[in-house]
Amino acid sequence: MAILLLCLALYFAFNSWRLPLLRDAESALYDIRAANFAPPTDTDKRVTLVVYTADTNRATGQISPVDRTILAKALTQIDALGAKGVGIDVLFDSPQDDDEVLRASLKAMKTPVYLAYADNRTNPEAITYEQEQDLKAFMASARTAMVKPASILLETDSDGVARRWPRQYAGLPPLLSLALTNDGADADGRFASYTGPIRYRVPTASDRPVFDKIPIDLLADPETAPLVADVVKGRYVLIGGDFSDFDQFDTPFTRTGNPVTGETRMIGVEVHASMLAQLLDKAWKAPPAEWARVLAALIAVGLGAATALLQVRTWVLALAVIGQFAAFLAVPFVIERAGYDTLGLPATGWLVGWLIAYTAISSSLRAINAAQREFAQGALGKYLPRSVAAEIMRNPDRLSLHGEKREIFCLFSDLEGFTKLTHAVEPEMIARLLNDYLDRLSAVVLQYGGTLDKFVGDAVVAFWGAPIAYPDDGERAVRAAHAMYLAGEAFRRSVPEGAPPIGRTRVGLHYGEAVVGNFGGEGRMQYTALGDAMNTAARLEGANKPLDTTVLVSREAAERSGLDWFRPMGTVTLRGRRTPVEVFEPVPDMPPALRGLANEAVAAHSAGEEERVHALTDKVLESAHDDDAMINLIQRLRQTHKGESYVLG
Repeated sequence: MAILLLCLALYFAFNSWRLPLLRDAESALYDIRAANFAPPTDTDKRVTLVVYTADTNRATGQISPVDRTILAKALTQIDALGAKGVGIDVLFDSPQDDDEVLRASLKAMKTPVYLAYADNRTNPEAITYEQEQDLKAFMASARTAMVKPASILLETDSDGVARRWPRQYAGLPPLLSLALTNDGADADGRFASYTGPIRYRVPTASDRPVFDKIPIDLLADPETAPLVADVVKGRYVLIGGDFSDFDQFDTPFTRTGNPVTGETRMIGVEVHASMLAQLLDKAWKAPPAEWARVLAALIAVGLGAATALLQVRTWVLALAVIGQFAAFLAVPFVIERAGYDTLGLPATGWLVGWLIAYTAISSSLRAINAAQREFAQGALGKYLPRSVAAEIMRNPDRLSLHGEKREIFCLFSDLEGFTKLTHAVEPEMIARLLNDYLDRLSAVVLQYGGTLDKFVGDAVVAFWGAPIAYPDDGERAVRAAHAMYLAGEAFRRSVPEGAPPIGRTRVGLHYGEAVVGNFGGEGRMQYTALGDAMNTAARLEGANKPLDTTVLVSREAAERSGLDWFRPMGTVTLRGRRTPVEVFEPVPDMPPALRGLANEAVAAHSAGEEERVHALTDKVLESAHDDDAMINLIQRLRQTHKGESYVLG
């Protein structure tokens, strides 16, 4: 999905001018660039506009089509004043009574004249097929060596703005600006197929327009025509209409406003004049190379993807995003300022491509992280209780990446006789039994909030108090130790028929200091606990056998559990440990009276009261004559003196 989105981002970043919504945004940005960098100019001395106005129509009494007699008179004066060329932006697409007057004037012209031509195929909104036939007939009747047709086609973008030169359609004569310059030194072959932006200019002052504009009435009158001789002689004269409701075009100034005059719309003949002036100045704008456009799209999308991969603070990321967006908007302005054609340069497309790429990568990362998080939490959940695993996922620092000293509750368990069982049962059965057994015991550890350290054969190693310690760790550790014994008993009862008898589960629990953390090498690490506390718990588990107990808990662990489940099992010296350990067995269902007698007997033993020890142990035997662990305790108390520790082999 991310790859598909990145491909989509590239498509948007490269083709935004072809997409409806983005095209409008690109056009608006281009208009800002074009208006802001429109070259200022004094009145152009090469081109003059001669226009019909509303006053002309009132004077002649003819609105549409415009009066042709006044045009004939104006052409005669223009020819006499020595114009360089004449372009007429008025279609003669319907016969009039004064056509003969106009034809006579045209045939007498010594100045090149180009008559407006349009056809129904390329401009159906301006001319019907019948009008086209009338236009062709007039052209044929008026054509001479000096009078020829020229296309007055102007094309607008989808938003109705004239931004670019029209295409050169087959079957149409040259554009008006091209026709006027084709045969002279002003010709520029590069514009023959040019469809780049029209260069609109702004006046340097509101009282000095870009083009001189003369009412056709003034020029048609032989008495007033000489007054404007200086703006006609040696210039290209373009004749058209200047009406508020006809032949008006939106330009880049429409949205942004002309910075000098404030005018936002332009008459068609002035658009043609702008193209003619652009041609005369040879201001042909080359678009950026195609490879540069492709590279820019790749960079925009690449930056979006790279930004999504950044692992930095929010304010740094925000600055990076703002900087990139500013660059996307600024680069087209720089290119426009440098004189290149930015009509078609996808500034908004870069932004959208960046956003899609950023969204694609960031969403993918979130999906991957969520999957990894779920996997990690699931994996942690196999070793840690869910609450601890969730806390570590929220705050990974809680899981120390180095060893640290912690006081923890350490637990070891073992299944009696399992080693012998492996020699008597097929491997498949052993694997099934062992997996079932370990699954039961590990579930108990996790149920009571413990951390699974490792499995050693059939032995389970666990601890409480790391990586996160809780106030009730002692209670949960003791409850888990007793529950593990019960789970072992349930496992024994579930063994299928035919399998040899399975022994009891024995558990040792101790509280003490250990070094906890990740240990191992670069290739493999294990979160575990090391130290005397772990060794003591292992020795306590092993002491269950000689003491005929199932769960042994040290005094340090019992006192911190807050439970009253314990009966004393005396003081023992564990193998490999010099300091004796007072041990207890959790027996929740033991009668309080019997528990009290056992405690009194151990206390009397510590005080060296042998007679009292015998008396108390006799009472214990009366109630616990079939309790192997209590009988074992009584024997040890009677064999030792004054709190002497029982040394285990």
